[in-house]
Amino acid sequence: MDVFEVIIIGGGPSGATAAHELAKKGTKVAFIDKAGRIKPCGGAVPPRLIIDFEIPENQVVAKIRTARMISPTARKVDMPIENGFVGMVDRENFDAFLRKRACNAGAKEYTGTFLRIERLSEKTLVIYRDKKTGDEITLQTTAIIAADGARSNVVRSEIPGGREIPYVIAYHEIIKAPKQESYDPDRCDVIYDGKISPDFYGWIFPHGKVASVGMGTGIDGIDLKAATLELRKSAGLSNCETIRREGAPIPLRPLDKWDNGKDLVLAGDAAGVVAPSSGEGIYYAMVGGQQAANAIFSFLKNADPHMLKIARKRFMAEHKTVFRVLSAMQNAYYRSDDRRERFVSLCKDKDIQKLTFEAYMNKKLIKTRLLAHLKIMVKNIAHLTGVIKATS
Repeated sequence: MDVFEVIIIGGGPSGATAAHELAKKGTKVAFIDKAGRIKPCGGAVPPRLIIDFEIPENQVVAKIRTARMISPTARKVDMPIENGFVGMVDRENFDAFLRKRACNAGAKEYTGTFLRIERLSEKTLVIYRDKKTGDEITLQTTAIIAADGARSNVVRSEIPGGREIPYVIAYHEIIKAPKQESYDPDRCDVIYDGKISPDFYGWIFPHGKVASVGMGTGIDGIDLKAATLELRKSAGLSNCETIRREGAPIPLRPLDKWDNGKDLVLAGDAAGVVAPSSGEGIYYAMVGGQQAANAIFSFLKNADPHMLKIARKRFMAEHKTVFRVLSAMQNAYYRSDDRRERFVSLCKDKDIQKLTFEAYMNKKLIKTRLLAHLKIMVKNIAHLTGVIKATS
């Protein structure tokens, strides 16, 4: 039986980042990854992620300079990204890069499907099914990081309330990048239309030689494939070659508790750290993995389970305000096509455009620009109440 100080369940951006952080500290760490699974994801990453996590240039397959918001009546509002860009990564290659980097730092990778955790009198065991042989393999550990995504099996068994996290289902199709005038490889299109998604949005995100076209919804009974087909049709992308199709749940709210009080902490989608409104998750997953690694390292060093709480405490201290603002925006504007129409109108405002991308690229609200925030609040109320017409 292989023995480790830490075992991480999940090898996506969060789990791989946690493994890399712990391996750099000299911790004996392993992670279990379910090979062959590519998460449906727009692939957007801010410049701060690229800098903070030292992502090489070759992992950025496109740099987006404009975001186009499209309303239910097909009105288009372009939001230029001044003094920066939105990076796009291909999750298949990006996740593999992060896992390889963790292994190069000293982490051990196992390929298979997590089955269960067993605790004996003096041992904590993690059991998974080996992908190649189909055998049940047992690993021994002192601590565990659960980074196995939304609707995590670990969370359901280890964390009170873990079954109740709200989520949307995201579905996308990877297509060959079209060669037509209406498609701009430097522009993201975000479609706010109840026919595409009654409670979220649709998207067309360039990824260099390919593009991601998809949508999300938390409403049961919605035909995601039919909605994406409609989106492709309306965008003139019906005849583009489809390379693959993927779907998965995306959490919409951080869990209230990220540790079991004994030996386990959550990270990434398992902890619910996807931004409301935008659905952005890669940056928050990697920060969550980093914080989980720091908490586990302190737990091992001090033999104190209270150290496990550090992960959520530090993450929320930095990001909870942004999450609250985005959640309020989603609740206000995603409820109807009339509200979505008003939201797209609001996006024409230069103050909103500037602060939006400043917050996105820096991952925090710009507190020094109080007057601009007050102006936005007034405009927001005016749009919601109808004082400013949706078409203005």
